[in-house]
Amino acid sequence: MNANETTDSSTDVTVITGASRGIGAATARRLAQQLAGTDHHLVLSYVNNAEAAQHVADEVAFHGVGASIVQADVSQEADVIAIFSEADSRGRLTGLVNNAGILDTISPFVELTAERIERTWAVNITGTFLCAREAVKRMADGPTTGSIVNVSSRAASFGSPWEFIDYAASKGAVDTMTVGLATEVAGRNVRVNAVRPGLVHTDIHRSGGDAGRVDRLAERIPIGRGGQPEEVANLIAWLLSDEASYVTGALMDIGGGR
Repeated sequence: MNANETTDSSTDVTVITGASRGIGAATARRLAQQLAGTDHHLVLSYVNNAEAAQHVADEVAFHGVGASIVQADVSQEADVIAIFSEADSRGRLTGLVNNAGILDTISPFVELTAERIERTWAVNITGTFLCAREAVKRMADGPTTGSIVNVSSRAASFGSPWEFIDYAASKGAVDTMTVGLATEVAGRNVRVNAVRPGLVHTDIHRSGGDAGRVDRLAERIPIGRGGQPEEVANLIAWLLSDEASYVTGALMDIGGGR
């Protein structure tokens, strides 16, 4: 499917997965500020918290940018199709922020279960692949350059021993996909990059059973503090923009020097 075949609208559309909280929500707010006054629409996916997702959509709309929400588990192919069907109904897809991801509770490697590994990889790897696939179908050979930004993690480099090796490995796969896909579609007017946040203050640490993890480990960060979702969002917004027109296949660390 090509974007030119789905709609005649001049509205540009960006999909942000996992947009109800954390980096996804911060990215939606940052793009709303950046795109204010332009003909742009954001499609925001969420898993469970419709109220939070709608609140983000309302904040986006306050800046005069269109916004709609879609409930979706990105590990499910039908849900991914639904996200991009919504994008098709709004205009021409030009951006994707592959942000949806999960983190299980802290666990040493020997206690990992097959069920946990499969679920983590289904969302973090399969979901990212499926969303990127649908985006490329719509962006490739289009009239404007499409941009995909995958949200990876510095854990892909560190391995996250004694805590989240399964999560770290899933993000390593995202890094590899980013480089390979960027090369494959570079000649088809699509850029693909990844951001690799370090310790950032988001609710994902609460999901892992250690809400204070960032502050606990702050002394390991050369800059002396954990990051904020808005700081990551600034980098994502830049990668989506024409200012990053010569950047593709990059794995960009944002971890305060760690």
